[in-house]
Amino acid sequence: MRNLRVVRIPHPEAGAGTALICGFALVVLTLMTAVVLLAQVGTAAARAATAADLAALAAADAARGLAAGDPCTVAMETAAAHGVSLQSCAREGPGGTIVEVRTSLTVNVVIAGYPLLPDASGRARAGPPP
Repeated sequence: MRNLRVVRIPHPEAGAGTALICGFALVVLTLMTAVVLLAQVGTAAARAATAADLAALAAADAARGLAAGDPCTVAMETAAAHGVSLQSCAREGPGGTIVEVRTSLTVNVVIAGYPLLPDASGRARAGPPP
């Protein structure tokens, strides 16, 4: 009897599972990061809009004499109390009783010294009914 040696030829796809799982994990991680960033943008936009609504209502009350103070100062204090900055405040209508405000909120997501997301902004208008 002859001694036969079995020679195994490596399969051409050996190790492909590891590369496939690593690639899949990278895709899942990227998608999760995108979802978290979108959630942050949505939350910041909602906060800026809510603060704009509240600032406009407070300023309209001050413009009508229902609250003490200058309407734009009241709007700025209300916006600051909600963690946003007042960008503009304008009074319109008869006697300046209609107030329009714009707010912005900085989203602090910075990569390599550059902000990744833009500032969220809100706009609201309040006053007495027509």
